[in-house]
Amino acid sequence: RSRGLGDVYKRQKENLMKEKSTRFAIRIINLYKYLRDCKKETILSKQLLRSGTSIGANIREAVYAESHLDFIHKYSISLKECSETEYWLYLLQQTEYISDEEYESINTDCLEILKLLTATIVKLKNNGNAP
Repeated sequence: RSRGLGDVYKRQKENLMKEKSTRFAIRIINLYKYLRDCKKETILSKQLLRSGTSIGANIREAVYAESHLDFIHKYSISLKECSETEYWLYLLQQTEYISDEEYESINTDCLEILKLLTATIVKLKNNGNAP
């Protein structure tokens, strides 16, 4: 029966990842609209929009992975997109398009997703089980 409990845990972790990445994507979209409309910034914000929304898209795509390796690959793409998003956020903060407080708030969410993805990928590579 413990196998069933393990499956429940895996689904809960997968749902947590979906939920956090979706909430983060919504924050990214709202930040993009603010940068475009209020700050008249269109170059960095488009890069941020692309990478920040891609995280959740790849997590969702992993649900239908064709294999264990494909699942890990989709999560790895999400991890790379998360790292890129962190970079664009830092540039926006350093160029004063967003305040230090705005940066800290959204970057904290980004780092949380990055840590979850990293831990999940490491675990999957070590024990060979996809969530």
